[in-house]
Amino acid sequence: MKPRTVTEHLFGTGPKRILALDGGGIRGLLSLAYLKRVEELLQQRHGKELRLCDYFDLVGGTSTGAIIAAGLALGFSVEKLQQLYQELTSDIFQKSFWRIGLIGSKFPTQPLTRALEATFGDITLGGQELRTGLVVVTKRLDTGSPWVIHNNPRGIFFDPRAGDTPVIANHKFLLRQVLRASTAAPHYFEPERLAVGPGIEGVFVDGGISPHNNPALQLLMVASLKGFGLQWPLGPDKLLLLSVGTGSREVRFSAEQVMGMSAAMLCVRALASLHTDCNWLMETLLQWMSESPTRWEIDQEIGDLAGDSLCRQRLFSYLRYNVKLDSGWLRKNLNVEMAEEQAARLFEMDDASNVEALSSLGAAAAGIQISTDHFPSCFDVN
Repeated sequence: MKPRTVTEHLFGTGPKRILALDGGGIRGLLSLAYLKRVEELLQQRHGKELRLCDYFDLVGGTSTGAIIAAGLALGFSVEKLQQLYQELTSDIFQKSFWRIGLIGSKFPTQPLTRALEATFGDITLGGQELRTGLVVVTKRLDTGSPWVIHNNPRGIFFDPRAGDTPVIANHKFLLRQVLRASTAAPHYFEPERLAVGPGIEGVFVDGGISPHNNPALQLLMVASLKGFGLQWPLGPDKLLLLSVGTGSREVRFSAEQVMGMSAAMLCVRALASLHTDCNWLMETLLQWMSESPTRWEIDQEIGDLAGDSLCRQRLFSYLRYNVKLDSGWLRKNLNVEMAEEQAARLFEMDDASNVEALSSLGAAAAGIQISTDHFPSCFDVN
């Protein structure tokens, strides 16, 4: 099979396929386990040489999901990315008594910067090394706006004509700098300064500090809204959206615990719950609009929206793979026995000791949740 170019992926005819990857720090290993299973199934159907960049026409992510998406867009195998993550986690997440994240960032920036430079070198967002469409979600904190940076050559910021707008053409951005911006999680890493125009610098933080830690809805908008320049046709047999999570967890407190919290802790808990609210709102909207065999129950009142549809015809086919890091859920849905304390530890974004457990859990979940029926023949690659 001859690999398609970015132009052929983005502007060629036929059905389109999108892959969206959540943020979640080291929990990206869960996503990689899912992707390994997807890659194996697609190779069985299409041939051994198939990579995910050959199947998906647009891949994108937030934070750790952005790093994985960039590697896939360059043609990396999932196995290569798994090896890379296992090698780098202990270097990047170096714990120190002197760094607890209250006054300065919890982890030094240099190991992450060196890892990105070693992996992505001087490849630019417009580089020919990229083999499919790529979206990186970050947050420009000095203006308070999410930034959706992509390699669509028809995007208005990709290569603006001189004098049209005072910005640096996005195709010149170094991929490693854009990824560093997307992964600059407050408390964990320092923000990233990035030149965005003549004499203008933006200060960027993790894209998860926006509604798009789960970037699936944002990627759907990139694919379909006129302003982004793609305008792919919609329909359950024309557009497939695969969204892969990094694990979720419900955190509950008693009324007495909440009332006893300091003002600072109340602020932290409120912001954390807002993050969860955004994720479930995204899931609600995507299931409301789509045809999906992997529906999640949103809550006890509206269920999984199987009987609801925003439009007369569902707008796309949708898959969501994820786990709840809860001992009861794991036992019921995956037949995995795990103490509640261990499940809570696995939710930590920065614990390098969780590498093996996250990989094993992801493989178990992928084996149960993913089916060949989820990838119908209408989305086969010719």
